[in-house]
Amino acid sequence: MFDKWLIVGREFRSRLIVGTGKYESFEIMRQALEASGAEIVTVAVRRVNLTDKSKESLLDYIDQEKFTVLPNTAGCYTAKDAIRYARLGREAGLSDLVKLEVIGDKRTLFPDNEALLEATRVLVKEGFIVLPYTNDDSVVCKKLEDVGAAAVMPLGAPIGSGLGVQNPNNIRIILESVSIPVIVDAGVGTASDATIAMELGVDGVLMNTGIAGAKDPVSMAKAMKLAVESGRLAFLAGRMPKKLYATASSPLEGML
Repeated sequence: MFDKWLIVGREFRSRLIVGTGKYESFEIMRQALEASGAEIVTVAVRRVNLTDKSKESLLDYIDQEKFTVLPNTAGCYTAKDAIRYARLGREAGLSDLVKLEVIGDKRTLFPDNEALLEATRVLVKEGFIVLPYTNDDSVVCKKLEDVGAAAVMPLGAPIGSGLGVQNPNNIRIILESVSIPVIVDAGVGTASDATIAMELGVDGVLMNTGIAGAKDPVSMAKAMKLAVESGRLAFLAGRMPKKLYATASSPLEGML
């Protein structure tokens, strides 16, 4: 992509991060990852075969020379479990990066902010580069930064909902409140959602179901790539101001 960004000194070009769940097959997943242009892919530690190397694994379909693997603690409902799975992922050689998820409610899949802060503190002290998935709450995001999070990943809408960014003002406030990267995570359903998120000025967008749940995941992955790039370019360009009344496109001065 045209402008690079950093997460704890690691440089990336693409601002699209993609997940690896919910695909009909590993092969479709592989094709979608390639089409997305992403450089970071998330992998649920629970879904990775960490013991029997003779069995097929989704990691067999991810070119780790091309992609940075971001293990995540999806499915964890306590700080203790999330910390455990983060450690398992690192011990298995996945990464010292971790997308930290501590879910507080099975119906909404909203984060448990208290447990999330606790787990972030512990993992940062253990040398992890922690990217916590959190609510679109500027106070919580600032607290996560204060305890050492490398980035914050506020939801745009509930996981897998495809509703797009439901409260853009909250995202804007978060951007003003923290000095670490802000990555919109969850809720993106189609390309226009990704563009809207990027136009707010966030550093990146993470999605899974928006691509994997499409009728044609590979084509949607390409669309998401272009949408993220378009949104970023529009943000850098700076949109025109909104006005209540019409303004002529052609100036009247000098006309006979």
